[in-house]
Amino acid sequence: MNRIKILLISVVLFFCFANNLHAQTPMDKVQTLDKKQVALVTIAAFTAKGDLVSLQKALYNGLNAGLTINQVKETLVHLYAYCGFPRSIRGLQTLMTVLNDRKAKGIHDLAGIEASPIKESNQKYERGKKILGELTNAPQTGTPTGYSAFAPVIDTFLKEHLFADIFERDVLSYAERELVTVSVLGSIGGVEPMLQSHLNICLNVGLTPEQLQHFINILKTSTGKKKAKSAQTVLDEVLKNRKPS
Repeated sequence: MNRIKILLISVVLFFCFANNLHAQTPMDKVQTLDKKQVALVTIAAFTAKGDLVSLQKALYNGLNAGLTINQVKETLVHLYAYCGFPRSIRGLQTLMTVLNDRKAKGIHDLAGIEASPIKESNQKYERGKKILGELTNAPQTGTPTGYSAFAPVIDTFLKEHLFADIFERDVLSYAERELVTVSVLGSIGGVEPMLQSHLNICLNVGLTPEQLQHFINILKTSTGKKKAKSAQTVLDEVLKNRKPS
């Protein structure tokens, strides 16, 4: 009789543990970036560095993880706004080489969706202001200050081109675009104020502190300990000063 009781108790405990583990799994997944997000970080980082050999591997991993061709192309186009046309174009050329190689091996990658037509009738500057306000949780009102007042034309380019022309394109989500952005900024270094702003935006668009820590860990292996340490300092400051929502 005692043996039967012990057996029954063991079975109950096993199922309790299994159910508890299953319940925790979705939460665990939230704490780190998924395979596609990791691929976006590494693709952006290696492109920004100009490390085309490592970029090829990252592109293979990204496509194997399920990124579409258009998502990868959009990533490489997006990052030109942060590290320039030369790096972006070299990234696109590397992607072409990878796709040709995969095709020769019989691998057929999904093209994916194209960007939807823009139906907004407002001027691009106003659309860009609206999007920037959504990203920062701060309506873009008032008189320009700082560099925007010093060089108004760059403020125009920023609103009309970056936040209208680029961020309006729906091939990538805001969260994906921000992951690409912080990866580039963390990789090139020396742009801590911009990295701080975009890490805050990452949190605004739904990325968690744990996911951003995962991003720093990836940065350490892709760009080196020095730049990752600098990015870690910025992230620590962002999280320290972040007001509870």
